[in-house]
Amino acid sequence: MNRILLIETATDVCSAAIAEGDRIISSGHISEPRSQASGLAPMIQDVLSRAGMHAGELSAVAVSAGPGSYTGLRVGVSTAKGICFGAGIPLIGIGTLTVIAQGAIRTGACTAGEDCAIIPMIDARRMEVYTAVYDSYGHQATDTSAVVLEPDTFASELQKYGKLIFAGDGAAKYRDMIPEKHIGRCVFVPSHPQAEDMAEAAFSAWQEKRFEDTAYFEPFYLKEFIAADPSRKMEAVLHPGK
Repeated sequence: MNRILLIETATDVCSAAIAEGDRIISSGHISEPRSQASGLAPMIQDVLSRAGMHAGELSAVAVSAGPGSYTGLRVGVSTAKGICFGAGIPLIGIGTLTVIAQGAIRTGACTAGEDCAIIPMIDARRMEVYTAVYDSYGHQATDTSAVVLEPDTFASELQKYGKLIFAGDGAAKYRDMIPEKHIGRCVFVPSHPQAEDMAEAAFSAWQEKRFEDTAYFEPFYLKEFIAADPSRKMEAVLHPGK
């Protein structure tokens, strides 16, 4: 049976798990914010140890591919690539919104075939979120986009579906915007993406041999990362108010 290492680092918290097929046999979580760089490698070693195996026995590594935190995604993808190169195994990328949607299904908030849509949201600061619409089977129905939330952002979905599931760490932003006549059909599942919820998508990718080019694969940031110019920072220190 193939065993896949699952790595999730796209938000403030991170997790790792070992899946045998689509069944989780070992997992670990770190809830301390921004701990990916220091905590991910030891956590991976721990989940491997508790599964009674080493990296050389893995069939593949699946990593949450974004959108999400720039730093978190870089750490997760770099770690996944390092393991893949070292063990000579393929890399699988799983969209972070897909991971959140699968988590909502796992909670029972939406069941396959039900007249509902799942709308995962990743907090992108202020009133902006990264989001897309998924059907009750966890299949993505719209493109991933960065959206500034307004009351009518999901007006068409509210008209189309009998129930909407808003999931992820950005979902609460939309709660107070929903028109009162629709609120009874909306369910909120505040959550972070979890490595365990990558298992089904990773196993499907493995079966279909949908692997990434390990050397050139990059996370899907959605928005360009803009770092502050260090010279400008120093100028502000030396000449405040200028």
